[in-house]
Amino acid sequence: MAPESTTLLDRPRPSSPAPLDWSTLADAFEIACLVRCTPPPATGTRRLDVETYRGGVAEFNREHAAHRMRQLLGRLDMPVEHELTTGGLRRRYELHRLWISREYRSAYATLLGSAWRQGRRELLGGPVPGASRARQIWRSRLASAAWRAALLAGGRHVRRHCLGVRLADRDLAAVLVRGAALLEVTATLRPGAGCFLVSVANGPHRMRIVDSAALTPAVAC
Repeated sequence: MAPESTTLLDRPRPSSPAPLDWSTLADAFEIACLVRCTPPPATGTRRLDVETYRGGVAEFNREHAAHRMRQLLGRLDMPVEHELTTGGLRRRYELHRLWISREYRSAYATLLGSAWRQGRRELLGGPVPGASRARQIWRSRLASAAWRAALLAGGRHVRRHCLGVRLADRDLAAVLVRGAALLEVTATLRPGAGCFLVSVANGPHRMRIVDSAALTPAVAC
């Protein structure tokens, strides 16, 4: 007797990766946001794609952003090398390049990809009926992590009436707007010249964002 044909419904579906624990998610999600704040570094004639987290390479023109990413990678047990380059004549500048050790790059890309998808879903998914107190707290921490990354690595847009960041990544801009709402702040989003501008008004809203993004010791739930 001929074997029965297998339909698409009969085929085993690939299992979804297990969700990250909250502490790992918060650290890896912040790294993903840091990387998405920056333009892809050039490698020869090819530009590395953000979805593979640029081959384990990240470049920052701000020291604090590079140091924060090193700190987070250390907490995740990801070895990293830090290269500093200076240039310019009349106007000097620094470029901080971070390299993930080659044998860890696949794990790094997988971790950041999972963290970005899970963190983005938590922030953009809206209120969850019956959500635990721990989940509510960690969703706020994810919002703070996104804003901390943007303020460290994004293009600052500071005016007398507002504090803003310029981003090339549309998804990250949406995450910041929703994250601000979770922090009880109204953020505006508008397109700029080749970028998106996310801003909050000066006064209580700006203070809440800055205070939320300030570095504090991690507290487990």
